Amino acid sequence: MELDHSKIFEEYERVVEGVDKAFKTVEEAHSNCVKCKPGCSDCCYALFDLSLVEALYINHHFNQRFEGKEKDRLLERADRADRKIHMIKKEAYQATKKGKQTDEILSRVAWERVRCPLLDDEEKCVLYDKRPITCRLYGIPTAIGGKGHTCGESGFEEGRAYPTVNLDSLNAMLYQLSQKIVAGIPTKYVGMADMLVPLSMALLTEYNKEYLGIKEEKEEKE
Repeated sequence: MELDHSKIFEEYERVVEGVDKAFKTVEEAHSNCVKCKPGCSDCCYALFDLSLVEALYINHHFNQRFEGKEKDRLLERADRADRKIHMIKKEAYQATKKGKQTDEILSRVAWERVRCPLLDDEEKCVLYDKRPITCRLYGIPTAIGGKGHTCGESGFEEGRAYPTVNLDSLNAMLYQLSQKIVAGIPTKYVGMADMLVPLSMALLTEYNKEYLGIKEEKEEKE
């Protein structure tokens, strides 16, 4: 039986509304720079991880929307993507052990391309209305850790000042929502809010009581 995270999901959706408004504001002010359009899928090959709240949200809506052969086909794609991501992260870890600089490793990883399992044969997202925040902001300037980023397909010019979304603040909000989820269930995995996973793993995972470390009544009494 699936756990009910609907209240937290409602809070998450309010964050999403703010993100969509921010994108719209930048798009209207710099329409010549924002190149997002149907069929453009550059962001669908980027590597990024999801917070616990987003992973649960995506997993919930994926399982609600898909079933049968169509779901199996998407999970096969997710499995292939996850295997590739695992290899990329393993190589990055090995580079760290060899003493390579973090910036160099992150720069190399940023160039890696992995097709999102939710991208269909027409280059469209099959879960577009529930897509993660990272996907919603791709195409306008963002900043994380004091460093600016934007889509390579956009018309934003390096060195010029543009309205920029602070991802550190957004990630802090997502972390707080993830902490609320952990605090709201009797789990033995108290540090679970720190967990970050690729979208492919969020689709493949069965977020049941066992996975979430929900204590049974017997365990609680002991």
